[in-house]
Amino acid sequence: MTTLLGLVVLYLLGTLAIGLYAGSRVKTATDFALAGRSLPLVMIVTTTFATWFGAETVLGISAKFVQGGLNNVVEDPFGASMCLVFVGLFFAAKLYRMTLMTIGDFYRKRYGKTVEIFCSIAIICSYLGWVAAQVTALGLVFNVVSAGAISTDTGMVIGTLAVLAYVIFGGMLAIAWTDFIQMIVLVIGLSIIAVMAGNLAGGADKVLVLAQTNEWFKFFPEPKLHDALFFFAAAITMMLGSIPQQDIFQRVMAAKDAKTASRGAIIGGLGYLAFAFVPMFIVACAVLIMPDETKALLATDPQKILPTLILNHMPFFAQVIFFGALLSAIKSTASATLLAPSTSFVENIYKNMRPGLTDKQELFAFRVTLAIFTGCVLVYAIIMKGTPIYEMVSMAYQITLVGALMPLVCGLYWKRATRQGALASIVLGMITWLIFLVTPLGADFPAQLAGVLMAAIGMFAGSLLTEPHAHHAHPAGHPEANHAKAFGHHESMHSRAD
Repeated sequence: MTTLLGLVVLYLLGTLAIGLYAGSRVKTATDFALAGRSLPLVMIVTTTFATWFGAETVLGISAKFVQGGLNNVVEDPFGASMCLVFVGLFFAAKLYRMTLMTIGDFYRKRYGKTVEIFCSIAIICSYLGWVAAQVTALGLVFNVVSAGAISTDTGMVIGTLAVLAYVIFGGMLAIAWTDFIQMIVLVIGLSIIAVMAGNLAGGADKVLVLAQTNEWFKFFPEPKLHDALFFFAAAITMMLGSIPQQDIFQRVMAAKDAKTASRGAIIGGLGYLAFAFVPMFIVACAVLIMPDETKALLATDPQKILPTLILNHMPFFAQVIFFGALLSAIKSTASATLLAPSTSFVENIYKNMRPGLTDKQELFAFRVTLAIFTGCVLVYAIIMKGTPIYEMVSMAYQITLVGALMPLVCGLYWKRATRQGALASIVLGMITWLIFLVTPLGADFPAQLAGVLMAAIGMFAGSLLTEPHAHHAHPAGHPEANHAKAFGHHESMHSRAD
């Protein structure tokens, strides 16, 4: 076990070295936030895939699958993968051509500073649960590989500091480079484990029979209104709620051109959906390999089924492969989800309070904010210890679904959308979601679905009941004129000072 822990630490140090080297190439705020807008297709694919393939995919989804089948994981991987496909088809190229630093910049250009701040706050808050899920998983890994010698809390601290070290120096460029390496380790490692688990279970055919017997392939809910509503709400939580997220936006904007941005998101999404079945298969094998242990863990902590299978029933080299792959999944997601909210805060909130920052000051602010946000997430993860990883991620995306989706979609595709409509959408969506979340109403109608419906009503009613802003002509080549052309409407674009 000491050897396994040593190899885990060595792997962390190796990726840290890669990230620090990438950091030596970061010279400007754009390099830090968007990798200089220079990444080729293969790196856009790997970084989108690696960002999505996190702790919830390896530990959370697999546990939910053996508890309730495909119907239990409609939110992720099905909804999550379709989110990336939708981004590639309908959002990537449009946003890329606007040459924005953050997704919050879109809200400012389209609706003004107030909407920018509200949507940015919603986006930043949504990351708390998602990053905390990765931090929780890091703590679990160190606790397991040290046979309990390292507590979960201490493991959280060690793992989080390791990720923070290379992100704070290298930003998006370091993430892209380490994601590329970590995706290779992840795919190869889990594929080898899947083959070994299938052999221990007596063959893939026996695993498939088990899945059919337990009705794990059943996808759609019972034909009842209540079940259908909650199934639909779960599906759209990540499918649509992830679209107005800074981490996806950063990968889109880091591409070398608009076509690469679109294709990278689509390929990454489809690749994620296909490979997410691998952890599900491995855990299904565990039910056959260690039936008594699996039954006990399903009742206490389903997230430990996979690590228990590896440690108790596989040779040492398989343990090294698995925990290397697991760490790759966690670190790739954690790094992205630490950088994204920090970038949004500086660009869309701090710069409104401190206008006129130089590029050097902005880069410094990115790094300070990153360290502060990491500390907040670590505290939150320790407080929330015991909450299932899958649930922590699910709750995170509900915030952006009800608070930021409608202003983005309507801002891109509806010329009549106004600032008042966007504000009404945010307020109605968030208030409705909170009411259903904390009252018995949420037991009869899903809170996130109620929130997004009211957000849509607020967007359309608010826009149609107010006059669109008069367009002010700008000389050719003026930035405002270029933005107006990019949006394809005749409303004036708002400056940061409005």
